[in-house]
Amino acid sequence: MEEDRRKMKFFIRTFGCQMNESDSERVAGILARAGAVKTEHPEEADLLIVNTCAVRQKSEEKLYAYLGRLSQLKKKRPVQVGVLGCIAQLRGANLLGKKLAVDFVLGPDNYDRLPHLLGKNLRKKHVLTSWSKAWQDTPAELVLRESPPSAYVTVMEGCDNFCAYCIVPFTRGREKYRPLRSILREIVILAEQGYKEIQLLGQNVNTYCDPESGKDFPDLLREVGRTEGITWVRFLTSHPKNFTPEIAEAMASVPTVCRQLHLPLQSGSTVILKKMKRGYTKEDYLEKIALLRRLMPGISLSTDIIVGFPGETEKNFEETLEVLAKVRYTSLFSFRYSPRPLTEAFRLEDSIPLEEKTRRLEEVQRLQKEIQLENHSRQVGSVMPVLCLGKARRTPQLYTGRNEAHQVVNFASGEDCRAEFIDVRITGFGPYSLTGERLNGR
Repeated sequence: MEEDRRKMKFFIRTFGCQMNESDSERVAGILARAGAVKTEHPEEADLLIVNTCAVRQKSEEKLYAYLGRLSQLKKKRPVQVGVLGCIAQLRGANLLGKKLAVDFVLGPDNYDRLPHLLGKNLRKKHVLTSWSKAWQDTPAELVLRESPPSAYVTVMEGCDNFCAYCIVPFTRGREKYRPLRSILREIVILAEQGYKEIQLLGQNVNTYCDPESGKDFPDLLREVGRTEGITWVRFLTSHPKNFTPEIAEAMASVPTVCRQLHLPLQSGSTVILKKMKRGYTKEDYLEKIALLRRLMPGISLSTDIIVGFPGETEKNFEETLEVLAKVRYTSLFSFRYSPRPLTEAFRLEDSIPLEEKTRRLEEVQRLQKEIQLENHSRQVGSVMPVLCLGKARRTPQLYTGRNEAHQVVNFASGEDCRAEFIDVRITGFGPYSLTGERLNGR
C-alpha cells in the first residue's frame, strides 16, 4: 500500500475563501508527505479532492455541478473522489449519493486522517466529521504552498458570534486558538525560505488569545512584526464588534503591518445589523473607520455587503449606499442574501424577490465601480512598491502583483521579477486594477 501511495497522483479543486485555500495547501502537504504526487491536471489524477465553501447557496450549487462532471470522469476510468471542507461538515453522508460518485467525506478537523483513510479499502465509503476542541497543529514543513512570496498562516479557527445569516459556527465549530509559539516558529521558517508577506488567517482573528500565555491579538501583531525578513503582514477576517482601539493602535505602531484592512460591514442600516445579530450599529462602525484613518492616514479599506436580507426595505438599502459613498472603500465583495440551514435567519421568510435582490446588488456594484475608478485615477503618476507574484494570466507579456493596499498592479518589466518587491510607476488603470511600468533600480 505504501508503494501504491507513492505512485498516487492527486488533484485539489478549491471553492471559497483564503481559509479554504490555506486548508488545501495543508492537505496537499499531508498527501505529499504520504508519498502522493500533486498534479495540476484532473485527468491525470488517481485522487480528486474538492475542498468546499458553504457560506452561500451558490457555492454549494457550484460543488454539485463540479461533482457531476467528476462523476462522468469516474465512469471512464478508476478514480477516487473526496469532498472536504465546510459542505463536507454540513452535509456529511448526504454527499455519498450514487449520482455524486463521492468515496469519502472529511470535515475540517479530520484532514490529518487522510493518509490513514487512503490506506483502507475505499470500496467502503467513509464520512469523518468529528470535532476536536484542541488545536490540531500542522508542522510548517508539511504545508505545500502555492505562492512563493506570500504565505497564509492560520492563527485560529471557528467563530462564536453566531450572526443570524452565517453558517460558519456550524461548519467550522467554536473558536480555538493556535499557540503563539507555533505561529512564530512557522513565520521564522517562512522568512528563512524567502517569503516576503504573511497573511494571518482566522474566521475572527480579533478574538485571538494565546492558549498558553493569554496574549491577545495586538500582542500577536507586535510579536509577528519583530520577525526579521518579513516585509508585509496582513490579517483577516476581522469582525467589527471585536475590532478594538487596541488593535488599531497595534496596527499603527508596527511598521510591517500593512495599512490595509478588510472590515465587513454587511449592511449600512442599524435596523438590519440588529436583525443580522452583528453586535454593532452603523455609528459604531463609522467611528472605527474614523479612528483607523486618524491613526493611519491613507489606509486602504475593503468590506463585505449582503443585500436582500429578510426585512430589508428600500430605505435600509439606501443607507448601505450612503455608507459606501462616505467610506469609499478600495474594494468590496457583495452578495445576494441566501438562506443557509441551521442559521437563525433560515427560519425567517426570504421575503425579497430574486429580481429585487439582483437590482440592489447591481446598484452596489455600480456605485463601487465608480468609486474605484475615481480612486485609481488619483494614483496615476505615483510610484509604489509592488510584491511581484509572477506573470499576469490574461496578459502574459506583463507581470502582476499587489501593492500595500492589496490592489492588483499589472506592469511591464524587462526581466523576471517574481517574488521580489518592485518599484512601479502607475501609468493607467481600470476599475479593478492598476497598470504601470517598473522603474530602474528595483
